[in-house]
Amino acid sequence: MERRVIGISDVAKYVKTLISRDGVLEGIWVRGEISNFTNHVKSGHFYFSMKDESCSIRAIMFRPDASKLQFMPENGMSVLAFCSVRLFERDSVVQLYCTALEPEGVGALQIAFEQRKKKLEAEGLFDPAHKKPIPRYPQKVGVVTSKTGAALQDILNILRRRYPAVTVVLSPALVQGENAPASIARAIMRCALIPDLDVMIVGRGGGSIEDLWAFNSEEVARAIFDCRVPIISAVGHEVDFTIADFVADLRAPTPSAAAELAVPELSALHKTIDNTGIMLYNYAGRFIQRQNERYVSLAKGLRAASPAGQMREDLAVLRQLWLRLGSAAQGAMAERTQTVTALAAKLDSLSPLRVLSRGYTITYLDDRTPVQSASQVKAGERLTTVTADGTILSEVIKTDGSRTDEI
Repeated sequence: MERRVIGISDVAKYVKTLISRDGVLEGIWVRGEISNFTNHVKSGHFYFSMKDESCSIRAIMFRPDASKLQFMPENGMSVLAFCSVRLFERDSVVQLYCTALEPEGVGALQIAFEQRKKKLEAEGLFDPAHKKPIPRYPQKVGVVTSKTGAALQDILNILRRRYPAVTVVLSPALVQGENAPASIARAIMRCALIPDLDVMIVGRGGGSIEDLWAFNSEEVARAIFDCRVPIISAVGHEVDFTIADFVADLRAPTPSAAAELAVPELSALHKTIDNTGIMLYNYAGRFIQRQNERYVSLAKGLRAASPAGQMREDLAVLRQLWLRLGSAAQGAMAERTQTVTALAAKLDSLSPLRVLSRGYTITYLDDRTPVQSASQVKAGERLTTVTADGTILSEVIKTDGSRTDEI
């Protein structure tokens, strides 16, 4: 028999072709723990391994996909990877080629927020020693926000009501979307160049974490830190915290609150000048009112944050998940039952017993080797013939090698 010899490259190419043609290994989600992570700075590619309790597979994410991640992968992080299985031909190594990564448990944006916060804090951007004081009686206030947003109108209304003599300068910026971080940073730098500017309000109205994400960017954080003018951050609602809040000289819970923090109330100043007694009286009344409003606000916040309320919400979610799980299990069971039934029918149709029931027999030699040719049998040998309803023992008298197609 002629010996067939092929090269290592041919073997690798053949295996690579087999894997690439397997649809099961194309576009799949793989769960595992990241290990041996390397961020290749020059190429921008991510190299790492995905492992579980018993196995480990190499993985790679190329720069175009790696640059889109909102968080930085780390060793020990449990993730879901959307990938395809391929053979790296040069080393003949099976690899996962990943196009997306999702952390399990905590969301990608939350992880990115914590990573960026930790990095900038280590650099000293949050250090209270760098905080600039907010002037008590500003004459010129800069505002960096969207020129079409409701936050701008809230700020203007409060500034005009509280301190009509103040000059307000708007430095418009995009506050949402891919181009927003660069737009906000440019608007801050542009506003800082205005002569005699006393204080700056930077922010926008409320929204989801995605809507507020521009204010979590490193570009905006460094623009705030490098600004010569004191900055009041005013991003979202009271419960929303962004990187900009930590870097700014003062954080306001809302844009309206930022306007109140930026300027004094002129009427109160007039009353102070006219009559100290009236000023004290009014101050006490306003203080009680603010404390009452704060009490009401805190009471509402306490009710909203009540463990009982959260438990009810969690139980409702759990019930929905339980119903969905039951429905999915029933559907999966029905599908598996149908598949097993079909396979059983197919297996039954291929059973040798089915062949025997149609009048055919199977003949064996003494060593249970099936007789497929007359040349296998010699005169005097004992044969066992299996029929549909039993077996026949016989002894060969003579063999005839001639073929007949008659039945």
